[in-house]
Amino acid sequence: MILNEQFIKLGSGYGDVYELFELMKTNEHRLHQTYLLIAEHEGKTICSLAASFQPASDNYFLPIYICQEGIPYDEEQPSQRVTLFQQCATSLGKTPIPVTVRHSTTFSEDDLFYQYIIGILRLNNLLPNLR
Repeated sequence: MILNEQFIKLGSGYGDVYELFELMKTNEHRLHQTYLLIAEHEGKTICSLAASFQPASDNYFLPIYICQEGIPYDEEQPSQRVTLFQQCATSLGKTPIPVTVRHSTTFSEDDLFYQYIIGILRLNNLLPNLR
């Protein structure tokens, strides 16, 4: 069987980021990895916060929750949302992995962008093995 990886898009505001934290905490036993997806757009560096989870029981659905591209990113002075994400992930035993990606506007559809991200994560062995 092949895993069905699917992105579940949240917003990029504080409420959405806190929702992602709650998903990570309540599903700590399933949390696989956390990611900072970093992109350039209109001369600014922005990031998406994402977390992938192991499939539930005998299911082949692998969810990847994402707060997409609304968060300013500066490695020297991270925004509060990035800092809180890093703290939450660290408290759960994960270190967010920074991954440089293309901005979603370079793709004609969101699904193509998500397939691109899955490809990058898969090539770098950052997602669970295919079954």
